[in-house]
Amino acid sequence: MSTPKDLAPTGGERDENAVISVRGLKNAFGEQVVHEKLDLDVRRGEILGVVGGSGTGKSVLMRSIIGLQTPVAGEVHVFGEPTIGREETEATNIRKRWGVLFQGGALFSTLTVAENVQVPLKEFYPNLDQALMDEIAGYKVVMTGLPADAGPKYPAELSGGMRKRAGLARALALDPELLFLDEPTAGLDPIGAAAFDDLTKALQKTMGLTVFLITHDLDTLYAICDRVAVLADKRVIAVGTIDELLALDHPWIQEYFNGPRGRAAIDSKDRQQAPAEAAQ
Repeated sequence: MSTPKDLAPTGGERDENAVISVRGLKNAFGEQVVHEKLDLDVRRGEILGVVGGSGTGKSVLMRSIIGLQTPVAGEVHVFGEPTIGREETEATNIRKRWGVLFQGGALFSTLTVAENVQVPLKEFYPNLDQALMDEIAGYKVVMTGLPADAGPKYPAELSGGMRKRAGLARALALDPELLFLDEPTAGLDPIGAAAFDDLTKALQKTMGLTVFLITHDLDTLYAICDRVAVLADKRVIAVGTIDELLALDHPWIQEYFNGPRGRAAIDSKDRQQAPAEAAQ
């Protein structure tokens, strides 16, 4: 039986193909240490799922990478550039290259969907012509599967699933290379969650995105993630494909992937693959 150490990040030199590289990260809030000696590489072009129990700091890790949380110690590199302690102008150049969908969408309630999508455009390109911004916003709205008439609506007029897509449209406003998704299918019904997974995978392929995806949704992990990083014991204990993780004997990994919901996700994946294999 393999041990978690076999797939655990080992620190040392950064992977040349890594879009995100984290080394020795420590996050703490007062006496509470959330992360200690955390290492992680996210490879270019992959969808990396990030899982862990409550309190393991999945969102804190994402916020550390994008600069919203200042770590106590460690290094974070994105696109080969350090992100901690950078001058504002230098950090801005890096931030232009990623988009973020926060949990729940985090839309501005007093702005329309189109105006929400235009927020990053106005932040990074304040002299952009309004007509062009309107055109870009309209394109992003349709790209994420929303009806064209969703642009003039306010978030309160949308369903939960539509708000998620509106948040995604805003995250894609600058045609990013890197996309952060924090629990994108939380609160969605199974059909809506599956549709969002399909959309994420399609956008990843067409735009050449690298995706950092925090999720509890086992169906999402099986459906679209190339690898999965497991947070436990204040660090990333393993990164690999689901099959590789299933070979590990860590109790949380076994309980998570082999529990009732894990088995249901496997059964669902098998049912989806059967028609495709029969047609070959």
